[in-house]
Amino acid sequence: MRSRLAARSARLVLAAAAVTALAATTTACNPDDGSDAGSTVAPSAAASAGTGGSDNSSTGDSGSSGSDSNSSGSTDKSDSGDGGKSGYGQSCGTNDLDFTVTSESQAGGYYRVTAKAKSGITCYLDINTPTVSFGSDADGVASPVGQGGEDPIKLTGSAVAYTGINPKTTDSNDGTEFENVIIAVAEEDPNPAELKLPDTATVDKPIVTNWSTNPSETIPVIV
Repeated sequence: MRSRLAARSARLVLAAAAVTALAATTTACNPDDGSDAGSTVAPSAAASAGTGGSDNSSTGDSGSSGSDSNSSGSTDKSDSGDGGKSGYGQSCGTNDLDFTVTSESQAGGYYRVTAKAKSGITCYLDINTPTVSFGSDADGVASPVGQGGEDPIKLTGSAVAYTGINPKTTDSNDGTEFENVIIAVAEEDPNPAELKLPDTATVDKPIVTNWSTNPSETIPVIV
């Protein structure tokens, strides 16, 4: 179950180190966009174009052929027209999204992360599972459990996607306390977001679910 941990850990260690040097204000992917109020996402610098998923299939809401994207965290998904609307038909980058973290009581307690596209952005979560880590050490990297999963998920307007994170899956008293969690939509995303947790988490062998539009599918359990 944790066979991908080593590769994910190496990337997450680098990503976590980058988070500590992020700017104090979030750079929106669309120059005219501002960060949505109430989001618990920590500020992150603008990503260069080309991050996020890699699906290049055509969709009805995709960007116009040959046009440049104004969303720095996205990549173009389609050649079909969108009337010149910036940010349409893109694969989501972490900095295309606003995140909210809530503490839930099911399955012994877990954190639910809600992702929503920033104002003016329409993008697709092409990668089923987010990359999640507590701190910069390999032991803090969450292993995917394969629950939920819709590929791709379109985010625009009020549409949201959920993922569930269980920070501790062991019965021992071991664990390290963290007040923040690092999340990215893809392992190679250069601008992961550091989210403030609603309470202090004790972390030992954490797990994470796939993205889903149904929150009941993102209650993380080991099966």
